[in-house]
This record gives sequence, structure tokens and C-alpha cells, in this order.
Amino acid sequence: MTALSGHPMAPRPYRLRSRRRETHDTVTLSLDPLDGSVAACQPGQFNMLYCFGIGEIPISVSGQARPDGPVLHTVRSVGAVSAALCRLRTGEVIGLRGPFGAGWGLDGADGADLVLIAGGVGLAPLRSALAFALANRRRFGRLVLLVGARSPQDLLFARELRRLQTRPDVQVAVTVDRGAPGWGGSVGVVTQLLPAARFDPASALALVCGPEVMMRFSATALLGRGLGAEQIRVSLERNMKCAIGWCGHCQLGGEFVCRDGPVNTWAQAAPLLQVKER
Repeated sequence: MTALSGHPMAPRPYRLRSRRRETHDTVTLSLDPLDGSVAACQPGQFNMLYCFGIGEIPISVSGQARPDGPVLHTVRSVGAVSAALCRLRTGEVIGLRGPFGAGWGLDGADGADLVLIAGGVGLAPLRSALAFALANRRRFGRLVLLVGARSPQDLLFARELRRLQTRPDVQVAVTVDRGAPGWGGSVGVVTQLLPAARFDPASALALVCGPEVMMRFSATALLGRGLGAEQIRVSLERNMKCAIGWCGHCQLGGEFVCRDGPVNTWAQAAPLLQVKER
């Protein structure tokens, strides 16, 4: 054990157990800790994944089959580190720090109708919340999942979504910005799915994740359905670098996204998102 063991800036080695391609540019990594001990992640939290010699980035946890692992992260290739993560081969080792940040807070939502709204890769951070809700189905009321993607080819977890659509206790609706040959589903923005969503605004809790513009429009639509700003939670991800509020890169107003978020109520997030992204 080194002197840095347990330090929040010291990555621990994790080995890639398996790699599943989700779309042409997105993969899900299944990671096991080399020391056999993994900290359980709450739905909505994130880890810092480190490719040695390249760098590290924050990636939300997209699933954890059991408290001792493996940990799942769904990564879209958009930069040097994420591209390296997407190229990993089974057995290769990366560094991991975490878990960090505030989660979706589902432990305090007993009895609520849950409305999950995902845009693009924003479905990945919501996947663990969905799994928690399904594993504890009797603790919640209605369960609604609304998903938007750029195209049918960009839709994450397509097989899982099809299985969910067969469940009588879950309402699932999917839309894409542009259709394709063979696509028989909805075409348009994800907010157009909200009018048909079945939930009680008085008892609902909405979890929203996706591009900022999508979250703003979704929050506005949810307010229009009668939810209060405290009943809407969104996940932010701007400029996170250190994960513990030291470097200041992710500061928005008086908040550090990595430490005080990434999940915030809309009452907290709305003024923060007035700050233009650099």
C-alpha cells in the first residue's frame, strides 16, 4: 500500500472485464477492482476514469450489478480520453477514482411517481436509477421513462428498452430527431412525449439528464404539467476536472458541479444554467 492509498486524488487500478458496443461511437465498460474491493455507487454518482499516459475524465455510473461490482460505465467517444476508453481491450487496466457527487436521491422518494427523461447519452446516468426503481418496484408509484435520441442508430440500450416496453408496470416512450428506414416510432423532440405520460404531478419526482438545452425545455414542460421546481432533478456535467472541488474548473455561481452536484433540483440548477458555458 502506498502513502496515497485512500487519497481522493489517487486512482485505484481496475481491470476491464468486458466491453459491449452500444452504438457506433459508444461502449459500455464492465470494470473490476484489482484489489477485490469496490465502493458501492449511488444512482447518479460518477467516477473519474484514468487512461494512463493520456488523462482522466468524469463518467457517470451506468450500472452496478451488486455492491461489490463490477461497475458499469457507458462512454461516448468524443475526445482523446474517451476514445482511448472506447478502445480498451478485455484485461487492460485503467485507474478509477470515486464514487463522487450527489446522486438522484431515490432513497427518500418512497411513494412517488417517477418520471425519467433522457436525451442521448443522458440515458446512461439514468440507467442506474431505473435499475434501482425496478429492483424496488413496490416502493414507488407509476414509473415512466421517456427517451430521445438523434436517430435510431444512436439509441442506447435498445434491447433493454424493448424489453421494458413489454412490462405492464412501466410506461416507456421513445422518439428520435430523425427517422430511418424501418423506424416506426415517434420522430421529434423528447418533450413531445410528456403530454401522454401518466403520472400524478402532486406526487411525482422527475429525473432529467441530457444536453443542457434539452434539460431546460424538459423542466419547462414539467413545470407546465404541474410539478414544482423542487420535484425536478437534473444532472449537470460542466468542466469537471478534479471531482472534489479543488481545481475550480466546474464552479457555477457558488457551486462546484463535481462536489455539490452533479444532481441538483431545478430550483438550484435554473439560475446556475444562466451562466454561459465556455
